[in-house]
Amino acid sequence: MTDRDRLGALLAERSFRTGEFTLASGRRSSYYVDCRLTTMHAEGQALIGPVAIDALDAAEIEPQRIGGLTMGADPIAYAVAGESFRQDRPIHAFSVRKEAKEHGRGRRIEGCFDPGARVVVVEDVITTGGSALRACEAVREADGEVLAVLALVDRCEGGREAIEEAGYSVISLYTVQDLATYASSS
Repeated sequence: MTDRDRLGALLAERSFRTGEFTLASGRRSSYYVDCRLTTMHAEGQALIGPVAIDALDAAEIEPQRIGGLTMGADPIAYAVAGESFRQDRPIHAFSVRKEAKEHGRGRRIEGCFDPGARVVVVEDVITTGGSALRACEAVREADGEVLAVLALVDRCEGGREAIEEAGYSVISLYTVQDLATYASSS
């Protein structure tokens, strides 16, 4: 089994649920994807890095930094950063706060971020695209260059299109349909 197939199966097993759910947007859904149950899992961490780097390589994207809105993006960015170091081509991680903190240095972006950095913004699940777009805005305001948005899962509900309309390319590792397929084959 490939790393990509194992990660898909793990997402289906740990993170994909059917039923009746209310999403952050207030919309109702017959399924829910809680990626944190996979992205914070030891095996998930070990798989996310290589799978994401393979996807970036296939898209010919070479970022210097990777990150997104805390907290969904954090474990994904850390997994990619760790794997990039193991591959001797470091991509350092950062986190974007929803708002700049009011103490210390008052930063909205924390971690390894410098003005001028070429970055990939990470999202765990794309639904409307709002979280990824807020992170892209924060990166641009801090003089970073967004190369692409990398999503672990795309719910295929218009978020990808909203991000692309804003001028960013999107790389989705899985769609919700992929997870449903992995779930039905287990």
